[in-house]
Amino acid sequence: MPYRLLLADDHTMFRQGLRALLEKLHDFEIVGEAGSGRDAIELAARLVPHVVLMDIAMPDLNGVEATRQIRSGETPPKVVALSMHSDGAVIRRMFQAGASAYLLKDCPFDELSTALRTVVAGRTYMSPAIADTMVRQIAAPDSSPPELTAREREVLQLLAEGRSTKEVATQLNLSSKTVDTHRQHIMDKLNIHNIAELTRYAIREGISFLET
Repeated sequence: MPYRLLLADDHTMFRQGLRALLEKLHDFEIVGEAGSGRDAIELAARLVPHVVLMDIAMPDLNGVEATRQIRSGETPPKVVALSMHSDGAVIRRMFQAGASAYLLKDCPFDELSTALRTVVAGRTYMSPAIADTMVRQIAAPDSSPPELTAREREVLQLLAEGRSTKEVATQLNLSSKTVDTHRQHIMDKLNIHNIAELTRYAIREGISFLET
């Protein structure tokens, strides 16, 4: 029986092209496609895949937070990150969220198939293209920022993407007052005092992937 695979990427053309390649692997069956982090969470719960192939830079809810929520379930699938981002902080956050593999989008297809088979065998895969970056990240002095809650990270991403308090409240099914409280807690924790600084922080830490 083939392993069940869910694709999560917000670029439809890339997702369709990837699906065409993956359908050549007889030991995997694509059971669904998600165009956002929130869709990925919902489909992972409903379709129960063995593996989720996860993009990171998605609007509303990024792949790191989607991975964190998917991996917190009762029977969590493996998550393979497939991203254009090679920044050490982003890679670190993805593995901390529970990913089993990390590859860059310009990797050969053979490497992706190797990574998929590695994670279903219960092992971790790291692309050689990011190995040096991760060694430097591990060797660097610990300068971890204050830890935000999952809800605070969701609020921060939406604020960094230019959403108003009301829009964030609607998106997350919260009151505007609660969103304001989260924003103040985020600013207090990070010692940041305006939205522009929050946006720069969110981009630097791989919470938002807006162009700077």
